[in-house]
Formats: sequence, C-alpha cells, structure tokens
Amino acid sequence: MITRQLGTTGPTVSALGLGAMGMSDLYGPSDRAESLATIDAALEAGINLIDTGDFYGMGHNEMLIGEALRGRRDQVLLSVKFGAQRDPAGAFLGFDGRPQAVKTAVAYSLKRLGVDHIDIYRPARLDPSVPIEETIGAVADLVKAGYVRHIGLSEVGAETIRRAAAVHPIADLQIEYSLISRGIEDAILPACRELGIGITAYGVLSRGLISGHWTKEAPSAGDFRAHSPRFQGENLDRNLDLVEALRAVAEARGVSVAQIAIAWVLAKGTDIVPVIGARRRDRLTEALGALEVVLTPADLTAIETAAPKGAAAGDRYASAQMAMLDSER
Repeated sequence: MITRQLGTTGPTVSALGLGAMGMSDLYGPSDRAESLATIDAALEAGINLIDTGDFYGMGHNEMLIGEALRGRRDQVLLSVKFGAQRDPAGAFLGFDGRPQAVKTAVAYSLKRLGVDHIDIYRPARLDPSVPIEETIGAVADLVKAGYVRHIGLSEVGAETIRRAAAVHPIADLQIEYSLISRGIEDAILPACRELGIGITAYGVLSRGLISGHWTKEAPSAGDFRAHSPRFQGENLDRNLDLVEALRAVAEARGVSVAQIAIAWVLAKGTDIVPVIGARRRDRLTEALGALEVVLTPADLTAIETAAPKGAAAGDRYASAQMAMLDSER
C-alpha cells in the first residue's frame, strides 16, 4: 500500500482511506455482514485509515467499526467527527462545539468504539456560536490527557483554519474534493499547504454521481441523495453528461470512470488522501485499482476537459446544509 503523511504533524496513512458512513446511515439500507466484510477487505489491502462520525446512525457506525476492529486495533488509525446534533427521527439540528460537549462526545465515542484513544478527532462543522479556539482548545486538552492523538478539521474556510492552527497543530482538513467539487482550490487548499495541513478528501465520486454506476433511477428510501440538488431533474441530466464524457477518457485508458475520478484526486498532490465511501467489497476493489492508475499531463488535460471546473449543475448540498458550511462562506 502506498502511504502519505497527513500534513507536517499528522500520522502516516494509506493513500486511500475508508469512509464508513454509508454502512450505517444516509444512503438507505445497508448489509451488516457485507459492511463487516468490506472493513476486513480494506484492512487486508493495507488501508489503515477509517473515518466515521459519532452521529452516523447515532452511534451505530462506531459500534460496527468497534466490532470489526476487535483484536486488531493497532492496525488502524481512527478518524472521528463529532458535534452534529440530531433528533430521534434523524433530522439535523445544528452543531455543538462547546468544550464540555466536546469532552462528553469523546467519552461516548471511546466507549462505542471500544478503544482507549482516537487517532484524529475533529469537529464535523463549525459551531457559529462557539469560537473555534474554544473547540480546538478542548480537543487539545484531550490530546494532553492521551484520549486523542491528532486534531483535524472538517468543512471550514481558510480564516477558521488559520485560527484553529494558532491554537494547536492541525493534522488534516476533511473536506469534499472531486472533479466536480473543486472550490477548495481557490483559498482553502493554498492555506492548508502554507500551514502544513493535509487534506482527507471525501465525496471524490460525488456520492456516486461520477462513479460511472449511477442511473436515473430514484434513490432508495432513506437515501439523502433524493434531496441533493445534483441528483435532481435537469441537473442530474447535465451531470450524467459529464460522466459520459469522463467514461470516454476512462475507456481510452482501460480503466473505470470511478478509477479515473479517484486517480485524478490522488494526482492533485501527495498531501491529499481520498476517503472512499465503499460499503461493498466490489466497490472497494474498484477503488483500490485507482492506485495503479498513473496519469500523464495529457491524461489530466483530457479529464479536466471532459469535466471542467465549475461544470457541475447544482450545489453539493441542499440550501439549508450549504448555509451551515463555513467552507462555503
């Protein structure tokens, strides 16, 4: 497995990470046995970074990962997001970044995961009512106490990144980055590189939209993509046209659309680690194949011609969620 370091102060991780959210939440029903088998397969392939959130399935995801890792904790670096507030029906209510909430959240995560420390701990979003310095200061206390090894951020803008980094070294920023979500290139990515902060990129296949497998069939019950602007009406038609243009490039290279999209993110810098949301072994195997795809300058030009920056139709989240993103301000 190829490895990359998360920033100048973070750990060395596999060049691909495994995002476990879909095994518990937001993408409709999942198969427990297949989820566990996928985690097993990821570890066997050399993936050592697993990303979760305490609000994925309201603790279900952490317990699933804890079960999968029993007896082999030392093989894995756990990245955990905290702070998202949800009601019993699953609706998102906002974010809580108060120091006492941070320390309570980590206590529950440690118990559900069955571990004595978390490798990278990060607020899922910025709490607009709590200065980022207070939230990161609380996580820094957890680092001193040995409950957390490294501090990360998620979906915050350049100014917030700088303020957080002034409190404690930041290993990485987790943020959406793909061929059709390139907003970080303007200010956020340069700020991270200036400060020595790595990027863990989620949504590299835009939630399956540019995987090459998406069709116009309606998402299943409980799948949040049913409300995502990029999966709606004419937006979906336009975005699938981009996918077909990418397919031509991928086929010319003898690889899949998903592999060309993942390889493109890998090629954008050794400080970027794509986090793949595979919840089936076949999708994981396909993603791992991207590590063998070496893109030439001509390939990169062809890919970016097929899917130009800003060409995607629709925002990456619904308007209410976009309003919560410090990274979009």
